Amino acid sequence: MRTEFIIGEKHCFLYKIGNGQQIPRCLIQAIDAHDLEVLDREVERIQELTGNASFLFAAFLIKDWNRELSPWQALAVFGKKPFGSGAKETLTFVIETLIPELKKRYGSNETLECYLGGYSLSGLFALWSGYQTDVFAGIAGVSPSVWFPGWEDFIRSHTMQSPLVYLSLGDREERTRNQVMARVGTAIRKQQEIFMETNEVQESILEWNPGNHFVDSELRMAKGFAWLLNR
Repeated sequence: MRTEFIIGEKHCFLYKIGNGQQIPRCLIQAIDAHDLEVLDREVERIQELTGNASFLFAAFLIKDWNRELSPWQALAVFGKKPFGSGAKETLTFVIETLIPELKKRYGSNETLECYLGGYSLSGLFALWSGYQTDVFAGIAGVSPSVWFPGWEDFIRSHTMQSPLVYLSLGDREERTRNQVMARVGTAIRKQQEIFMETNEVQESILEWNPGNHFVDSELRMAKGFAWLLNR
């Protein structure tokens, strides 16, 4: 069963999985309306893949996807809506508002271990956040928008601060007529290659899933979060 509440003007959805007042680990995900429709299935699948581990799952709804999750401004890649630069503001909400509230309600100031994950542009936001702070014990970038203009230059000049990183992509995602988005396969391979070459993370994995970008998003997310919890 999930509970809903408003924190900092954001609509949040929380699942408390396991027994006891305090639960030591929390999964956090920025979501859109489609993610919300399949959120129950995602949480159920995480339970199955982790042997019914105890965890909190906190999702928050994004209203302006292209603005709130983009690390910097960029021209439109599909449609007419460009990308904004609201990721910093969103990350501030997670660190300064959401996590303290979760600690107060369900964990403690010392023991709540947080993992950040996301799908598509939310997955890019999760990865970018891992370069900004060491708050997160692990990052799950699932079908992330690593085709984003300027991303390779960014990761070459910054260091991932989270010790665990899960990456995944559909095996047909790079087969698109959009020339910018078609770079996603090369880009995610480069992301993992840099992790392996620099040893900047303790452990990382790049997993391939069948299908294009729009297949089984909740199951792919569950695999990513479960990998982090099972480490």
